[in-house]
Amino acid sequence: MERAEAYGFSGALSGAFLLSCLLFAAVSRRQRGPYMDEVFHVPQAQAYCHGRFLQWDPMITTLPGLYLLSVGVVKPAAWLLGWTGSVVCSVGMLRFINLLFSAGNFYLLYLLLFKIHQKNKAVSGFQRILSTLTLAMFPTLYFFTFLYYTDPGSVFFTLFSYLMCLYGNHKTSALLGFCGFMFRQTNIVWTVFCAGNVVAEKLNEAWKIELQKKKDEKISSQKGSFSDLTRILQFLVEYLISPKNLVTLSALTWPYIILVSLFFVFVFINGGIVVGDKSSHEACLHFPQLFYFLSFTVFFSFPHLLTPTKIRKFLLSLQKHPVRYSLITVISLFLIWKFTYVHKYLLADNRHYTFYVWRKVFQRHELVKYLLVPFYIFAGWSFADTLKSKSIFWILMYFVCLLAVTVPQKLLEFRYFILPFLIYRLNIPFLSLYRQLLELAFYILVNAVTFYLFLNRTFKWENSDEVQRFMW
Repeated sequence: MERAEAYGFSGALSGAFLLSCLLFAAVSRRQRGPYMDEVFHVPQAQAYCHGRFLQWDPMITTLPGLYLLSVGVVKPAAWLLGWTGSVVCSVGMLRFINLLFSAGNFYLLYLLLFKIHQKNKAVSGFQRILSTLTLAMFPTLYFFTFLYYTDPGSVFFTLFSYLMCLYGNHKTSALLGFCGFMFRQTNIVWTVFCAGNVVAEKLNEAWKIELQKKKDEKISSQKGSFSDLTRILQFLVEYLISPKNLVTLSALTWPYIILVSLFFVFVFINGGIVVGDKSSHEACLHFPQLFYFLSFTVFFSFPHLLTPTKIRKFLLSLQKHPVRYSLITVISLFLIWKFTYVHKYLLADNRHYTFYVWRKVFQRHELVKYLLVPFYIFAGWSFADTLKSKSIFWILMYFVCLLAVTVPQKLLEFRYFILPFLIYRLNIPFLSLYRQLLELAFYILVNAVTFYLFLNRTFKWENSDEVQRFMW
């Protein structure tokens, strides 16, 4: 990091943290007590603070990583600073843990952008800092910085694990992956993703050697026709059934293999991935979740995905391959018809934005969900097109993880899209400075509207005197 870039990064991090502290104070003044899921998380953390580690709220569905870490931070701080009484493990103190995580996430996002794009010498330090600031203010994640939720910590340990994986420190990566798993069980998918990075790198090396042997210049490890993809899949199967190759890959990924094995033991003993209230979090094949994620990504990455150039290229591709897109359309319609699920929480809780998205868009008419298919196809094409700089094996591995983390979820919840979005956004090429500034301005606008609604546009339910607030 050059001196000017170091100063710029320090200034951006300090400015972002100062702004977050001011917002934290505003949120804490307006909403002093636990809100939404905090009514489960806060009492559980406070029970741990008082040494009652066997006490457990059956409504909590995640493992106790957040509570254990909170106690490990707050109790020593209270001892050093002489805090006593109700201030220790208070709502505000527990929420502040996530403010610290947000600063850590800022730093990790910068390091990841630097590592992933280090070969691109055209990217300036200012662009890296600007992109880091933008991702750190990603609205769905940034909002939960100010509440006692698992998301900031979950993102922190997953990004840290990914960074260690990229630097080849796989034992540390797996250990951090375990910490991420303790915050949210589905983060085990990103442990598989880290192992998949290692496998994809080895596959890409072997594929290049295969091409050199055959002197076949028509096939690329990055993009190609359908027949090229068939040959790549054939190569993939042949490579992975080789005992020698499996031993090599196992030697490289054994820390991840151990962690994933422990996960399956946990699932077997626990009777499922969810702890606590299993009835409201049953796994299913909810394939339209992929379409919702693609729409979510287009909305938050429109400077990357929704450009005139992208639209023209998509229309040309549509004209060139009408049969392929017709088949994709039929499959998409079938998946929506047979695999659309509506969770009871989605219809019942009018505090979440998803409630209004569903009511104003999908419930407007029965045919709306089918009429959106052309947009889903464009979103999927544009999404994949921005990843063309990655190897085909990396793309296949990422899409497998994306499906694994979204499709089994019955509930449409934007928080579930945070990590797959960030992993995607970290790995796509940098935009021009103008488009980067546009993206940042859009995030600031969305955050401003979100916090205005949360702090000022309160309401009450007919059967309750409690103040309700709008949120992600």
